[in-house]
Amino acid sequence: MAMSDVRDLLLASRLDSSRVAGLLAPYGVTDFDKADANLQAAAGKPDERLLLAEILADLLACAAGSANPDQALTYFERFTSAASSKAHLFTYLRNSMQSLDILAKSLGGSAYMAEILIRDPHHFYWVTDPQILHRIRRKREIQRDLIQTLKRLGREDKQLAYLRAVKRREMLLIGVRDLLRIATVEETLSALSVLAEALISATYGICATALRRIHKVPPKVFSDFTIFAMGKLGGGELNFSSDVDLMFLYASNDEKAPGISAQEYFRRLAQRITAGLSSFTGEGYVYRVDLRLRPEGDAGNLADPFDGFERYYRTRMGTWERLALLKAWPVAGSWTLGRRFLEMSRPFIFNPAFDLEALADVREMKAKLDEKISARGQTDRNVKLGTGGIREIELVVQSIQAMNGARIPEILHRNTLRSLVALRGKSLLSDGEFTTLYRAYLFLRDVENKLQMVDDAQTHSLPRELEELRTCARLLGYLETSPNESPSDPFLRQYQQHTTAVNRVFEKIVGQRG
Repeated sequence: MAMSDVRDLLLASRLDSSRVAGLLAPYGVTDFDKADANLQAAAGKPDERLLLAEILADLLACAAGSANPDQALTYFERFTSAASSKAHLFTYLRNSMQSLDILAKSLGGSAYMAEILIRDPHHFYWVTDPQILHRIRRKREIQRDLIQTLKRLGREDKQLAYLRAVKRREMLLIGVRDLLRIATVEETLSALSVLAEALISATYGICATALRRIHKVPPKVFSDFTIFAMGKLGGGELNFSSDVDLMFLYASNDEKAPGISAQEYFRRLAQRITAGLSSFTGEGYVYRVDLRLRPEGDAGNLADPFDGFERYYRTRMGTWERLALLKAWPVAGSWTLGRRFLEMSRPFIFNPAFDLEALADVREMKAKLDEKISARGQTDRNVKLGTGGIREIELVVQSIQAMNGARIPEILHRNTLRSLVALRGKSLLSDGEFTTLYRAYLFLRDVENKLQMVDDAQTHSLPRELEELRTCARLLGYLETSPNESPSDPFLRQYQQHTTAVNRVFEKIVGQRG
């Protein structure tokens, strides 16, 4: 389609509906009237309309390459309305095809990322800066940026609001890098984890400072406190929209300060940190917090002393807790106390021996999960908990680690992919089993992130509605190859191939023993 024809949408007068449809149909748009209305509203004043007309063909081509072209144009209109200068924006897009592609794919792929851009349009210029876009953000760099601003803000409420704003900005960058395949799946998981560690550490510092001020706690008193990450954060492989599994540890109950005991102080600190992370305000939230991996689960203390953890692990530890400890890692507070905890807790994973009885417990846990997933009708659609899903890969890895880690400590990596490499290196997985699990894990984690990226929702199930499934497939890079096949068809075939192969390995290693 010639550019002059497409520009008629903005420059010609009184186009009839069939002409509008004819101009928009080649770009994957389905609601022609709405798309046209969005473009007309985005065009603005006459000089702005001329600038938009110059880039219209490229804009539509980029929208056609997004997961949902109609959504891309809807959010494009809202984004242009939020921009401080449409003329500046359109000129910037005219001079940078990559920036236009980033904008269209972000708007068409993720309502969550679109809302970030609409709320803070200046983030668009930041995220499209090649120095930002093509460089991995290290934890130290994020922390340095945080510290510089937090010092100036002073007040706890303003500091926490700033962390929520930083979360939005950094998630936009991670999402854009992932959507454009600038980052690998492993790099995306790592970036999400690095950001979480930096923000959790900053939240701890803010809340501890505020609580010390309130209770007039002397320096160096109540300073031995550590936040442990568990689950995917502990493994450095966090989801795009995930709870963070945390445990709060302090040294002992022996310390005291005027008017408050150690137990009460650290309970309040844990409560304050949890609220600081999870409270939803006009700025959003930092992270949803899950504390169920602490001793006694929901019935346990928010924070426990070192000897309390030791006593619990010695007397009441369950099989699932032994597996959970394989991923425990200190992410904030005292590193010295964190190392003491790791040295204390590690032997409980292997003693008593992780034998056939323990493996039977793993099978029983998985069977209960299977019942729940089956009752929801998600056995073949839940990327995390369904048959052949992420959880089966994790259970294979962790079960082998728990059975063999005491004599082969080299296999005790927290990260699933590094663990798989180590297990193959020690001949605890065959080459075929390794390839099956490694490739499936990357595929399934990519699917999981794309599902969650759409609305920043903690979902793990493939959509049942055909258009939503098609959008998901396009987010993953599947495109129309013929009029008779939707992008969701090859995607579902590959999904089924991976999950069938994973379940076969799971049944061989975990499901059929004993």
